[in-house]
Amino acid sequence: MSEKRPEIANSVKTGEFLTNYHDIGEGYPVVLLHGSGPGVTAWANWNKLFPLLKGQHRVIAPDLAGFGFTERVPDPVYSMNNWVQQTIDLFDALKIEKANLVGNSFGGALALSMAIRCPERVNKLVLMGSMGVSFPITYGLDQVWGYTPSEANMEELLEIFTYDHSFATKDLIKTRYESSKQPGFQESFSAMFPQPRQKSVESMAGNQNYIRNIAHETLIIHGREDRVIPLETSLKLIQLIDNAQLHVFGHCGHWTQIEKTQEFADLLLNFFKR
Repeated sequence: MSEKRPEIANSVKTGEFLTNYHDIGEGYPVVLLHGSGPGVTAWANWNKLFPLLKGQHRVIAPDLAGFGFTERVPDPVYSMNNWVQQTIDLFDALKIEKANLVGNSFGGALALSMAIRCPERVNKLVLMGSMGVSFPITYGLDQVWGYTPSEANMEELLEIFTYDHSFATKDLIKTRYESSKQPGFQESFSAMFPQPRQKSVESMAGNQNYIRNIAHETLIIHGREDRVIPLETSLKLIQLIDNAQLHVFGHCGHWTQIEKTQEFADLLLNFFKR
């Protein structure tokens, strides 16, 4: 019998499809929303945090529609409205009335949309290298969304994601490349962010006029050397969100939760317990 893949965890019906999600630990729920890299899964994005958070919280991390091992439906429509609905459906299916939300990059734009559209379902908000405001698309993000599967392209992306390139190991490059070329993965990914890709940046900034209305206590985290989502986005968010604080990691790229895992977990735990 083949060993079960760690990326594949639990399955629950959300609307018309099954969502793959991780659910570990006990305590007040924390929902982790991943970013939009090629071959990304909730496991790839968050697994280093699981053991650090599960002692104090119930940690839930779904594969968002079109990513990972969540069921793919015929003729899908990828939109923020549909990702918000999937998240609401997941809350309902797991009987979660309210949770702390942690959003990474694209997942940050989703977390912002949840806080705006369903404020009663969100307790505290954490935005990490978050989208959600307008900015000129970076070379890094354009390369991420324009990825075509090859080990060389994946190696370039992992070096773009990190400040310390030692995190972009040969094993990680191979693992993420293999993940990106699984059946259905690249087809979904290439359909999400077509040219001109600036349009996708603007669509994720569609709620910018409403961000000022967010009343939730918010922690904004960014890597100073982020080459995918510029630090300026978090500087905009700290101006827009009244009840917010900003932590910037020096010598850190887009993968704060991977390059600064323990420090990131400590920030979250202290923020949640206040």
